[in-house]
Amino acid sequence: MIPLSWYLLFAAALFSIGLFGVLSRKNAVAILMGVELMLNAVNVNLIAFWRYLTLDQMAGQVFAIIVFAVAASEVAVGLALVISVYRRRQSAIADEVNLLKY
Repeated sequence: MIPLSWYLLFAAALFSIGLFGVLSRKNAVAILMGVELMLNAVNVNLIAFWRYLTLDQMAGQVFAIIVFAVAASEVAVGLALVISVYRRRQSAIADEVNLLKY
């Protein structure tokens, strides 16, 4: 049986990679991919804690399904916004998006 600390280290590494991707990338699609990695790290934590702490309740799995639903809606809305900005500005670079300044 794999100890809980291994899952937590894996989730921390996955979250760190996602955070690095969000902070270091300029492309909006790459930023969305970093956010998705961070949400998957949260799912790993939820399932790991559910497995090791409470086996009789379904709370960890339900929360993970809710996070999956939020991630799917975030991808749909985020990609729609990126496509809309790309059609208007001909660029998907996040620094060049200043539509809401004026």
